[in-house]
Amino acid sequence: MDQYITTPLTKEKIKNLKAGDYVHITGTIYTARDAAHKRMDEALERGEQLPIEIKDAIIYYMGPSPARKGRPIGSAGPTTASRMDKYTPRLLDLGMSGMIGKGKRSQAVKDAIIRNQAVYFAAVGGAGALLSKRIIRSEVIAYDDLGTEAIRKLEVEDFPVIVVIDAQGNNLYETAILNYRED
Repeated sequence: MDQYITTPLTKEKIKNLKAGDYVHITGTIYTARDAAHKRMDEALERGEQLPIEIKDAIIYYMGPSPARKGRPIGSAGPTTASRMDKYTPRLLDLGMSGMIGKGKRSQAVKDAIIRNQAVYFAAVGGAGALLSKRIIRSEVIAYDDLGTEAIRKLEVEDFPVIVVIDAQGNNLYETAILNYRED
């Protein structure tokens, strides 16, 4: 089913999303990869505030290539999500509502998704050039020294993703296999 949502991604919006749904996101999302997640975790350990408002936020696991002339961002394909798994439950417990990446998630992340009524989306790997066309603005807002791994604030319009793990814990990577399994 096609769904169209505008950020912030509230619990009310999440409850209507089901594993397998095609979703088009419009609004603000943030980027953060391994190094940025590590820095955010260290900041929390020191009792500091995060550089972004995490409540009802979506983090896209992505580090873009340089922007071509006249474009806000270069190729913007997803990074393997499992690399952020050790940091994700804490961010979900703090109010993050969605993540965009590619690949499977750990059981701890699945449990945190259910506990916090959040959602994990997948973006199509290898389609970074096409995905970048859905990004209207890009601004580095934290950890500029990390280069492509800096935290960016993106404004997106009809950014295409698929619900992989919904708030009830339904996992498209597991259920889709059943549809093709031969008995």
